[in-house]
Amino acid sequence: MNQAYDNNELTPYELVDEILKRAEENKDKNIWIVAPSRELMEKYISKLPPRSEDKPLWGIPFAIKDNIDLEGVPTTAACPEYSYMPKKSAFVVQKLIDAGAFPVGKTNLDQFATGLVGTRSPYGEVHNAYDDKMISGGSSSGSAVSVALGMAAFSLGTDTVLISMMLNVSWAASEFSVNVGETLS
Repeated sequence: MNQAYDNNELTPYELVDEILKRAEENKDKNIWIVAPSRELMEKYISKLPPRSEDKPLWGIPFAIKDNIDLEGVPTTAACPEYSYMPKKSAFVVQKLIDAGAFPVGKTNLDQFATGLVGTRSPYGEVHNAYDDKMISGGSSSGSAVSVALGMAAFSLGTDTVLISMMLNVSWAASEFSVNVGETLS
């Protein structure tokens, strides 16, 4: 992509056209909770300065798992009743935008990111990019399929199981140290 930009073979606006075409062709995959739209992408592209080294991700499209905030775009975590409108973007999202990347949309996920195979969403099961008989990924299935089908150069996802395990270990360790401290005093 960078080489195509440098050689004037591609513009971010042309890339938007291709992303929208692919999103339309793959609607049946249930990739998106907030689907790519010209309005969303051009909001960020229109603010891009001319290409420069201080924007290393200039014009690079990325998708966002819908349990990560993008300012002004609903976050649902695949639970419509939970939906809220974030007043600011998550730290990582803002850093990517500041580096010149632009968000494409918000991807489908297992509800509250608690599933393992991409099948537990009220927005529909996310289908594998290449074979409907295969699973599409874990709770970040929409993120994986958006990249596999070329609608984003990369996508943000989460590892809920790992985070949950880390929180449980942290909690257990703090309980243990309290108990040890009480025993020693």
